[in-house]
Amino acid sequence: MSDHTPPASIAISGLLAYCRPGFEKELASELDDIAADAGMIGFVRTQPNAGYAVFEAFEPVPVSTLGEHADWRKPVFARQLLPWFAKVDDLPERDRATPIVAAVHAAGQRFSGVQLETPDNDEAKQQSGFCRRFAEPLTRALEKAGRLRTSRTGLPVLHVVFTSPTTAWLASGLPGMCAPWPMGIPRLRMPSNAPSRSTLKLAEAFMTLLSDEERENYIRAGQRAVDLGAAPGGWTWQLANRGLRVIAVDNGPMKDSVMATEMVEHLKADGFTWRPPRPVDWMVCDMVEQPSRIASLMADWVATGRCRHTIFNLKLPMKRRLEAVEQCRILIQKRLASVGPYDLRIKQLYHDREEVTAYLALKR
Repeated sequence: MSDHTPPASIAISGLLAYCRPGFEKELASELDDIAADAGMIGFVRTQPNAGYAVFEAFEPVPVSTLGEHADWRKPVFARQLLPWFAKVDDLPERDRATPIVAAVHAAGQRFSGVQLETPDNDEAKQQSGFCRRFAEPLTRALEKAGRLRTSRTGLPVLHVVFTSPTTAWLASGLPGMCAPWPMGIPRLRMPSNAPSRSTLKLAEAFMTLLSDEERENYIRAGQRAVDLGAAPGGWTWQLANRGLRVIAVDNGPMKDSVMATEMVEHLKADGFTWRPPRPVDWMVCDMVEQPSRIASLMADWVATGRCRHTIFNLKLPMKRRLEAVEQCRILIQKRLASVGPYDLRIKQLYHDREEVTAYLALKR
């Protein structure tokens, strides 16, 4: 096989996706829909609290048939979405590299790098230490077999996902189509002077829901922002720390560290009824309320031009989570249908719990 064989040559056996433990049912439903849209026929395999789900196709298909369906940004509950091409069972304890390299060689694909991962569940995470130790010897074995070309751009990354000590799924991380962080989790450090850990949620939202170019163009020092339901100020602090001047709307108290930035005006008001005297660049919202009510409020702010961009949380019910998300999509679509085309991106972030985070703006 030529070193110039494109990534599209590989045949895949299905889709592998990671999620927050407890959301496998929702992820499985999304994988079913993605596979159907891509023309794949098969079934989904998952277990409660496993932290992942697998779609297994009845027959292998060229990875090129997936197209945009392989984009990890599409499914709400997937931290990562990968086309997988082999499952290696019964790995011997003393030589896991040999059967993995053989399976990669049989697939006929070269890769630009290798990433060893586990799902985000307690049992699998016990393998994280092994993954760190095994990364270098596996890399050397793949290089020796001619399966790695680290100097080549445009090749996929090989993901080796250990769901148990003796089972590894091999997947192809397509350039630009998969989450750039190991296990699909951006590791963020808690700032020492931030008022609450919720600030990490907004930081992750900016990283996950916006591209590098969009962050550079859409978030600039000196812009004006509103934080609805701001107290104690985690999201407000994140905005002020980026140089935005913020109106924090909440009847509750704000932490002193937030007000000390001198970038914040605190208004004691109801976030559902208060409106800004003039349009702002950003509005963010982390209020605890029914998701349909939040979605309607966000759509109204965007439709009336009160804000150019908004990021908000939707607190989901314990049951019928996907239905709740779809209801919010429909409410937003109805409100903005007569206004113009819009971008709506919804994702369950690592720092989310029983909720999802969304970005909404009119297209320019």
